[in-house]
Amino acid sequence: MHLVDSHAHLDSERYAGELPAVLARSYDAGVRTILAIGIGEGPHQMHCALDIARQYSGQPNLPALYASAGVHPQEAAHVNAAALDKLSALTADPLLVAVGEIGLDYYHVDNPLPKLQHAAFVEQMEVAAAAKLPILLHVRAADAATPEARAKFFGCDAWADLLTLLESHWRRTGLGGVMHCFSGDAEQVRRSLDLGFLISFAGNITYPKAQPLRDAAALVPLDRLLVETDAPFLAPVPNRGQRNEPAWTRLTAERLAAERNLTLDQLAFATTANFHALLPRTTPAQ
Repeated sequence: MHLVDSHAHLDSERYAGELPAVLARSYDAGVRTILAIGIGEGPHQMHCALDIARQYSGQPNLPALYASAGVHPQEAAHVNAAALDKLSALTADPLLVAVGEIGLDYYHVDNPLPKLQHAAFVEQMEVAAAAKLPILLHVRAADAATPEARAKFFGCDAWADLLTLLESHWRRTGLGGVMHCFSGDAEQVRRSLDLGFLISFAGNITYPKAQPLRDAAALVPLDRLLVETDAPFLAPVPNRGQRNEPAWTRLTAERLAAERNLTLDQLAFATTANFHALLPRTTPAQ
């Protein structure tokens, strides 16, 4: 059985000095491929995930590693010509298989205003389109935010804005991408699928109060489904609250398989095939 962790922040300081052991545990758990997300703390660190992929990929008894690069919407104010040039240069590396995570985030009061986030998102989509790479999407609404954040983003709908921008600037590319750590509803599932995106679920789908999320996952066709950790965040049950790691992709996959009346092997086969079909620069692990 081979699983893919389609979204992990391996460059997190929470893995400092422990990454070889973390990767070895992933391999032993059957998680044989990891997509390392290159956002860091802003554009100055977007290369760090690629550095990790270069260092560890191809080593025996460790997962195959690939990387992305991009500027998270929280850092949209730092998307300038230099950042875009850096992103464009990184896309030339064969281990760089996607642009992201990029998108919109109206959750934190310190986040840039929507107009600035929209511009940064569109500019990064243009870089991805030029490189013919899929995009990895982050979207977080203000519904459950602090009162201050809800006031700042009053009347703004992150999902509606994201989908509108994708319709205008991305659909025509036909490159698709991943709705990372999906948190939407049935209509957002439908529209994401229509736009050509795969939909990825993280460890929060295992939480007791996550039934709406499990209901949304049930609507995703098996050939459009991915699993991820979003490590070091969102550790699945029974490890909730701990530092997450790629080996625990298996726990999320087990829950999704049970919800769909599939074996773990069946879900692993499907989600691994989906990952490699979307990302042609990747090679299935042996």
